[in-house]
Amino acid sequence: MKWILFVILCFIWGSSFVLMKTGLEALSPFQVASIRIICAGIFMLPFAKKAYTEVPKEVIRPIIISGFLGTFFPAYLFCIAQTKIDSSLAGILNALTPLATIGIGTAFFNMKLGWVKWLGMILGFAGMLVLLLNGNKEISFQYFGYAFFIVAATLCYGLNVNVVSKYLQNAAPMHIATIAFTSLIIPTLFILFLTGYFTDPRLINGEWTSGSIAAAVLGIIGTGVASVTFYMLMKKAGPVFASMVTYGIPFVAIAWGLSTGETITITQVLGMIIILLGVRLAN
Repeated sequence: MKWILFVILCFIWGSSFVLMKTGLEALSPFQVASIRIICAGIFMLPFAKKAYTEVPKEVIRPIIISGFLGTFFPAYLFCIAQTKIDSSLAGILNALTPLATIGIGTAFFNMKLGWVKWLGMILGFAGMLVLLLNGNKEISFQYFGYAFFIVAATLCYGLNVNVVSKYLQNAAPMHIATIAFTSLIIPTLFILFLTGYFTDPRLINGEWTSGSIAAAVLGIIGTGVASVTFYMLMKKAGPVFASMVTYGIPFVAIAWGLSTGETITITQVLGMIIILLGVRLAN
């Protein structure tokens, strides 16, 4: 079951970059991120009454904190970064999430790992580097400063994984996602209002329709559905294995490339084998 959840997450999050790019072609980073979070929250609203009723009051605060760490801040940070840096560099930096998870867990949450898991994590990262650096396009470092937005996002992810692992083990994944996302509707709606989204003529004229739809789908599938799946995976396989989903995202990118007529090289196959070995060792 955990491998099925792993593959589903890889596909959803690996495809999210396409939707994010589509949204950013028409909208600003703050608008795309806000619409994404708002739609995820609205999608979870039907489950809110049950979630708030069944979850103990002392657990609600950690869940809201998890919402900000795992969704709110990373959504804006990724959108801002994606306006300047290319997808290859973004993919490499996004794969720092397992390292951030283990580093924060070891330093602040008493996480203890054997050398096999460390080896698996390092192998996975090495395989991903082989995979991405073998691309036909060279990575551009012209706007390298924007890379720190993604690094900050991975730190948020790493901290969130540890918070969920330590404080929310007894909460149902659906309840965690519901409370986390519904609590973010008001602050993100306020940010979207400040961007002038609702009064801009381009929204009324339909010029923003495609970007808005892409951001909405990103919110419902790439945030709402994916987060429930991620929390389920954490409960079944632990924080380290769950965080290594980022190593599977390049597989999806290659699959999308093959569907559009691109070819796969021996080096890329080698990179994928190294990633699979690393993920298996870290399990």
